[in-house]
Amino acid sequence: MRIPRPRSLAGQLFAMQVVLVAVIVAGCAAFTYVSDRSQADDSARRQATATATAVATSPAVIEAARSDDPTPLLQPYADGLRKEAGVDFVVIMAPNGIRWTHPEPGQIGKTYRGRTAPALKGETFGETHVGVLGRSVRVITPVRDGGRIIGLVSAGITVEKISAQLRQQVIALLGVASGALALGGLGSYVINARLRRHTHGMNAAELSRMHDYHQAALHAVREGLLMVDGQRRVALINDGGRELLGLGPDAVGRPVADMDLPAPLTSALLDPGARVDEVHLTADRVIVVNSRPVSGGEQSGTVVTLRDHTELQALSGELDSERGFTQALRSQAHEAANRLHTVVSLIELGRADEAVDFATAELELAQVLTDQVVGAVGEPVLAALLLGKAAQANERGLTLVLDEHSRMDDGLLPRTLPARDLVTILGNLIDNAMDAAQGSEGARVTVTARTDDDELLLRVSDTGPGVDPAATDAVFARGWSTKSPGRGLGLALVRQAAHRGGGTVVLAEGPYGGAEFTVRLPLRAEVPA
Repeated sequence: MRIPRPRSLAGQLFAMQVVLVAVIVAGCAAFTYVSDRSQADDSARRQATATATAVATSPAVIEAARSDDPTPLLQPYADGLRKEAGVDFVVIMAPNGIRWTHPEPGQIGKTYRGRTAPALKGETFGETHVGVLGRSVRVITPVRDGGRIIGLVSAGITVEKISAQLRQQVIALLGVASGALALGGLGSYVINARLRRHTHGMNAAELSRMHDYHQAALHAVREGLLMVDGQRRVALINDGGRELLGLGPDAVGRPVADMDLPAPLTSALLDPGARVDEVHLTADRVIVVNSRPVSGGEQSGTVVTLRDHTELQALSGELDSERGFTQALRSQAHEAANRLHTVVSLIELGRADEAVDFATAELELAQVLTDQVVGAVGEPVLAALLLGKAAQANERGLTLVLDEHSRMDDGLLPRTLPARDLVTILGNLIDNAMDAAQGSEGARVTVTARTDDDELLLRVSDTGPGVDPAATDAVFARGWSTKSPGRGLGLALVRQAAHRGGGTVVLAEGPYGGAEFTVRLPLRAEVPA
């Protein structure tokens, strides 16, 4: 019959521990039994030696051995000494082996069955021999009268009595061993019950397979995955999480607070509560954070997922710009239709010269701005952005002016400075400036774009109310806004894009009383030292 094996890892470990404890206890019991048996034999031999020696040196025994009939004198003495000394027999005999005493009176006068030759030579020796009382451990010693041997003494303890004493010790030993086995089994059960809870009853093969799947899934997921334990340390992070947070291979085990992340993002990772689709910024990326606390276990933790929305945010900004361009074009188309109707009406009224003057004046105004932008800014993406923003400003009753010192030729931008980042920087700065300047006296936004000494300078100033000097650092934080709630991401994206390009953003008071943002970006990548 085949013995069924435990299925779970905890059950297998429990069975192994019980077997191990049983083997150890059995081994200790066997060793103790053998040791006690040897000690019992040695103890019996010492006891018999002491008794035999005491009898052989007793003056009464020596005196009785000289007499013609020693038995009446020695038999009572031997019986009393046997009971007092705890031995099974004390046999006093003549040198020829004829017994003078014996526990069984019928054996008196008969010949002793054991060896006597060494004692007759004056030696005291021991042996294990089968006698009248059975197998026994005995000691034989001579009785001396001066230099003459006048008798022999044999004292001993039966093996049966020794075994009876040893059985009592073995019973006590088995009791202790059973208690040790029960205690070891109980401890193993408690430990393995806890292990069973942690392993959910799975066996070693299932745990190994789950680990392999876990590792494969962890590296296959493109989004960032981060697990924070109850000590607020990184317990697990995948490749995507390291890339999004800019962490090295030593991230596991480090406290989240020591990872040099932006304060809002650090607070989000340390928060034990749930978070849904929160947008956070690092130095280079826009990250959407979702977190959920871990249920169960002694120490709670948090599972955090990270999604990269950097490109999506840039595309969203471009889409907003395109939507604004579309609205501006729609408005310009409507306005152009009105002007065209005016020109047609002037012609129908016979005022052709006035119609020509009116149409020419409108074309000149539009062409002047176009020529100025195209002539100063050779980068096509920025030129298109400025023309579109100029149309938006005109629609909102603002004036967008390109500074006369602006100059930027095409082909100067390095690969490390993509046009999309420039659109993010300049587009958000112009949008904020138009929001601030709208409604002010002489509402105007001035843009400067030029290259100086291998550096691209972008400056946007407005005629708005400006920024409180106390909030100079806070304006670049996510969520800061003087407008409606839910906004306040534009300037944070500006600083992030500038950082990616190795540049800086500075806020100061503009020449018209409003805010002035200056962005400086290097046009040459730094060569690593």
